[in-house]
Amino acid sequence: MQKYVCEVCGYIYDPAEGDPDNGVPAGTAFEALPDDWVCPMCGAEKEDFSPED
Repeated sequence: MQKYVCEVCGYIYDPAEGDPDNGVPAGTAFEALPDDWVCPMCGAEKEDFSPED
């Protein structure tokens, strides 16, 4: 699955890890994240993320 990077702070969302601190289980694709999910490091919105090269 594709990793996504926050363009604001550089946090990398890795679907293999999810975001367990915010209720997102491992194996959750970025596209499947809720629309109101935000970067756990800086609070940026999903639209501030781009696919990692």
